[in-house]
Amino acid sequence: MEAHSTKPGSTRGSSVWRGTVRQVRKNWQLYLLFLPVLLYFIVFHYVPMYGVQIAFKDFIANKGILESPWVGFKHFERFFNSFYFWRIIKNTLGIGLYELIVGFPIPIILALMINEARSGRFRRFIQTVTYAPHFLSTVVVVGMIMMFLSPVSGLVNFIITSFGGEPIAFMTEPSWFKSIYVWSGVWQSMGWSSIIYLAALAGIDPQLHEAAKVDGAGWFRRIWHINLPGIAPTMIILLILNIGSILGVGFEKVFLMQNSLNMEASDVIATNVYRSGILGAQYSYSAAVGLFNSVVNFIMLITVNRIARRVSETSLW
Repeated sequence: MEAHSTKPGSTRGSSVWRGTVRQVRKNWQLYLLFLPVLLYFIVFHYVPMYGVQIAFKDFIANKGILESPWVGFKHFERFFNSFYFWRIIKNTLGIGLYELIVGFPIPIILALMINEARSGRFRRFIQTVTYAPHFLSTVVVVGMIMMFLSPVSGLVNFIITSFGGEPIAFMTEPSWFKSIYVWSGVWQSMGWSSIIYLAALAGIDPQLHEAAKVDGAGWFRRIWHINLPGIAPTMIILLILNIGSILGVGFEKVFLMQNSLNMEASDVIATNVYRSGILGAQYSYSAAVGLFNSVVNFIMLITVNRIARRVSETSLW
């Protein structure tokens, strides 16, 4: 008689595959809704990664990506040895950290305050007022900043001069750039960012608050011992995502606020890529700079996610 043996690994793999197929058939409507999002990321995020290789080539347009000559890490070395390297890194990292320190806790505080409001009408009014700036375009926001901070006719300088001070040219002084950029961004996004925390707060069992009130706990103790632990997993996930994009300072707003006088504080990786890649037609060099930015963000995301998993057992994966 022949002895037939089955490999445990193959059996386990086939059972997992059958279970996956069964789940897809059972919930095919949900997967169908998810399909456009999946296609979007494949077409606009993964397929373009094919062009990343020009960071290691001297890209020549008439030869295309494949026939352009390989140069290895030439463009990376040029970026690391460039005169503006440390200025760009310092500005990008400085704005990213400033944004994280200021912009991360404020939506949490706002959500906790809105959640504690007893009047439904007042709560809706505050939500509407804080959500509205999110729907303004970046161009409009920067235009408002320039109008309010104008040294000639701006409201802020009018108040300063009314109290006997001298007008300040906020938009041309490098020392003011980071604060204007970050705080205007907080004003624009704090209401919208608080939505996810409000949703997490809505999922906390009201009986916990009732029991805490019976025990004599005030509103601060209830926030500290019930609300904050209840939204802690959400806070950790968003913190990981924010740290993972700390060097991803956006281009549009910086570019609109940038001028030759504040360049010392406003020149970041995104604007450097624009000047070298678009204006200077140095496609390989700009691709190398952009790839460096993405790799650093990816490493930070992996590192922070691993730390969060060990410390709090909450992580992205």
